[in-house]
Amino acid sequence: MTLSNLFLLCFLVGFALSLISFLFGSLHLHLPHHFGGHLTGHVGAGHGVFHSPAAHGAAGTPGPAASAAGKGLAARNASNFSPVNFMTICAFLAWFGGVGYLGTRYFALAAVGAVIVAGAGGIIGSSLVFLFMARVLLPHESRLDPADFEMVGTLATVTLPIRSGGIGEIQFVQEGARRSASARSDDGQALEKGVEVVVARYERGVAYVRRFEEMVE
Repeated sequence: MTLSNLFLLCFLVGFALSLISFLFGSLHLHLPHHFGGHLTGHVGAGHGVFHSPAAHGAAGTPGPAASAAGKGLAARNASNFSPVNFMTICAFLAWFGGVGYLGTRYFALAAVGAVIVAGAGGIIGSSLVFLFMARVLLPHESRLDPADFEMVGTLATVTLPIRSGGIGEIQFVQEGARRSASARSDDGQALEKGVEVVVARYERGVAYVRRFEEMVE
């Protein structure tokens, strides 16, 4: 295999890996979602976040699960992100191969000179990718508002009936994903399937809910 063919192979491999990583979601971007003041989402279907005086009274500060989620993502981003990562390695490989191939194929550079020029091109290319990730992509991924994961005030639908003093299940949408949780009636009343409810408090993995009509009266 000639040196120019080796450079071409490096370029093809680096470019292919970069393309695959983007197409299959190697970068999981979480754009910030800031919900407004009262009710968001599709109310008729029981989706969204409802903020009432009672809910605010119970949720003056973000819950432990929300705070942990925010801190967990921030810590993960800080620990995992470095100049040497999968994307920068792919970029280096692609630029190294591309510059080296052009140098040997069209500028007749000697082997040593071609490798030096190709290495410089790889460093420049991977540095540009790193700067783009650090200044454009990573800040958005790090900005996770713990309030987005706050259970108190969440509008939901009862999917498993809640008997008086018993436990059932609710379903709701949070951060664009449909979720479910165990639920009890906050005032001890039975709640049938399909009733729209609002989470009044959340303790030990169980949501204590009230009828939506009661919260808006």
